[in-house]
This record gives sequence, C-alpha cells and structure tokens, in this order.
Amino acid sequence: MVTRSALLYLARQEGLKDFATRFRPFKKMTTRFVAGEDIEEAVAQIRELNQNGCTASFDHLNEGVNSAAETEEEVREYLRILSRIDETGIRSNVSIKLTQFGLAIDPELAYRNARAVVEDAARRGNFVRVDMEQSSVTQVTIDIFKRLRAEFGLNDVGIVLQSYLRRTYDDAQELLRIPARIRICKGAYNEPPEVAFPDKKDVDENYVRVMKLLLSSGTYHGIATHDPNMINETIRYARDNGIGKDAFEFQMLYGVRRDLQLRLARDGYKMRVYVPYGKHWYPYFMRRLAERPANIWFVMKNMFKG
Repeated sequence: MVTRSALLYLARQEGLKDFATRFRPFKKMTTRFVAGEDIEEAVAQIRELNQNGCTASFDHLNEGVNSAAETEEEVREYLRILSRIDETGIRSNVSIKLTQFGLAIDPELAYRNARAVVEDAARRGNFVRVDMEQSSVTQVTIDIFKRLRAEFGLNDVGIVLQSYLRRTYDDAQELLRIPARIRICKGAYNEPPEVAFPDKKDVDENYVRVMKLLLSSGTYHGIATHDPNMINETIRYARDNGIGKDAFEFQMLYGVRRDLQLRLARDGYKMRVYVPYGKHWYPYFMRRLAERPANIWFVMKNMFKG
C-alpha cells in the first residue's frame, strides 16, 4: 500500500514530474486538482465556479524559489493576478505562501514582498490570505502577518491556521484579539508528534474547538474542510447560536468534493474554492494524493491503458 508518508516524500522529488507526466492518466488526474499552468486557464475555471455560485482564491504554485530575483517574479505574478481579477470581473481573492516570497532567504524580504501584494490588493478593494506552511515557519509566518495586519485593514489581509498543530487554539485566541480573519484547515504536512496531533480524532476535536471560537468571534472567517462531519458540526453550531449563513464561508480545494461545493452554494452558504495554477504543480498535486491515498489507485490502475 502507498502510505501518506511515502507520497509526501515523493512530493519533494520534483524531478519525478517529467517521468510521471509521460503517462496520460497521471496528466488527466492533475487537471482535477490544478486549474492550469497559466493565469488565463485559471481565470476560465474561476469564471465557471462563479457561475455555479462559488467565489475563489487564486494560488500560484511555486515551491522552488531560491533567490531574491525569483521572489520578485512571484510578486509580479501576483500583481498580474490582481490586475486580471479587476479586468475580468471574476469574484476571487488571492492566497500567498511566504516561502515563495523569500522566507527561507530572509524574513524581511518575505515581508517586503508580501506587503507589496497586500498594498496593491487593498488599493483594489481585494483581499490577501497568507497561507500557513510547515510547522518550522509557523511562528515567523504569524509574526509577518501581524506586521501586515498592523498596517492594513481587517478586510485587506488574513491568515491560515491548521488544526493538527497543538499550538493552534492558543494562536487563534491571540489573533482574534487583533482581530484577524482566519481560515481554519486541518493541515497537510508531515509533522512530528510533539508539534502535531498524530491521531485524526484529536485533529478533528481541535478543528471543532477552533471553528466554534471563530464563529463566535463576530469576525468573518473561512471554514476550510471537505469532511462532512466538520461541515455538519459547523452548520449545527451556527444554527444553534443564531449565526447567519453570511457570517462565514466554507472553503474547499479545487477538484475536491465538487458535489459538496455545489450543494453548499445551492443551500445558501458562501463557498470559496482555492484554485491553484502554475508550472510547478507537482509538489502540490502529490500532497493532494497524500491526503487521500486512494486517489493514487486511480492513477496506477489506468497508468498503462491507452
């Protein structure tokens, strides 16, 4: 059996991308989770999502940024995204990863680059979500977000927290005091048990605790999950506490549980879909397989069919 750890290991071996894409079923599978390799392909997919009652969040995929010059290109790409959102009228905001903006090179560089994108988004009346990555950069990501939030408004910039990290409930309490707009998700990185809950039961319990904290805060947050149990818990808690459908939004990944996305939108809930695109899609795609290893069997079963 292909384990989650093995798939996460393969996600770091981007050299396998060229080999894997020789197989048509593998390439077909990637289009389920990745909206394309350039902005225009992603715009077309977001337009379709909008027509189905969903909003979106653009995410440019690139985990191979190793120089200051490459980080500047990432900034230019996000400025192009914000411009295209305005030009096309699609309903979308943007998500950024600080590692793409130079976090591993110099946190100050990452802050400056992120600030340039947030500043442009704020000028356009749009919103930037600072994604959370592996636990080794959790604190510095929060620190940079706090600097941005001190300079910009509540509806200009937000952050992500992950329920599999033991620290997350405390982080949520602290960030809500600013206040901050938060997306809560479960988390997709392979983490040691001293920093992350190893058991799904504990991850889920922490998710529900944080969800209740967010919904009760009066600030607009994102409840990011594909788990029907977590969705039902959220709906139940909101209903029982008089929290309206317009007071928060559900968020899901492009290509994951499309049926559920459409159902929630039809039921009157705000539904945002995280839409990744870019040439460097391989690590992201492999992490999606790792989240649900049964997906790999689709690829393997069809690998050698014509």
